[in-house]
Amino acid sequence: MTRFRLTVEYDGRPFMGWQRQAHGPSVQQTIEDAAFTITGGETTVHAAGRTDAGVHAEAMAAHVDISRDIAPFRLMEALNARLRPAPVAILACEPVADDWHARFSCIGRRYVYRIVNRRAPLALEAGHAWRIAAPLDAEAMHAAAQILVGRHDFTTFRSAQCQADSPVKTLDRLEVTRDGETLAIRAAARSFLHHQVRSMVGCLALVGQGKWSAQDLRDALEARDRSALGHNAPPDGLFFAGAVYP
Repeated sequence: MTRFRLTVEYDGRPFMGWQRQAHGPSVQQTIEDAAFTITGGETTVHAAGRTDAGVHAEAMAAHVDISRDIAPFRLMEALNARLRPAPVAILACEPVADDWHARFSCIGRRYVYRIVNRRAPLALEAGHAWRIAAPLDAEAMHAAAQILVGRHDFTTFRSAQCQADSPVKTLDRLEVTRDGETLAIRAAARSFLHHQVRSMVGCLALVGQGKWSAQDLRDALEARDRSALGHNAPPDGLFFAGAVYP
């Protein structure tokens, strides 16, 4: 039995999320089904994170145990051949130690959220960015974002369905940058609450439009109450950007 680390890219639009679900397709099931056609045995693919419906991944880290004697490159090629036409691709595959775990060995997770700030609708990037027509002040958004950096009770930015034991998390980084009409919000932490990134982005967008001040954002954080949330951004613009390991 060999444990392989996979780097997975996927478009989240056709899926109910990463995790296998009874009521719709998932990225996890899609890869597991592809692995079954190669090995003939049931296997479970574990990931560094559990993205929601419609959320994408640039480089999701995952692992799978394969009983068949197969080279990493051959496994990657075989999986990619069987994943078509699903919008899922294995970018890299390498053997790892038996005790390496995509989720439990992970010490950091990175997300990026993309906003396209223009009046015209999205033709090429529909489903992969959040279009906001009103002008956004990226500098004001970045300045306000620093209020959220550090160790806080993020109850306001936590989904009611969140299963985390505690709402207290340490946000290592939250940056807002603009390149032309595209804004990128980059977040890094050891782990995140359910909907935390989308909720933070939604409130930062209110700051960018001048509907909220930085103090409004601070008040929402300190309220520790989901009802104080200003807006929850749609899943379209959210990408799992990478996982960090020792």
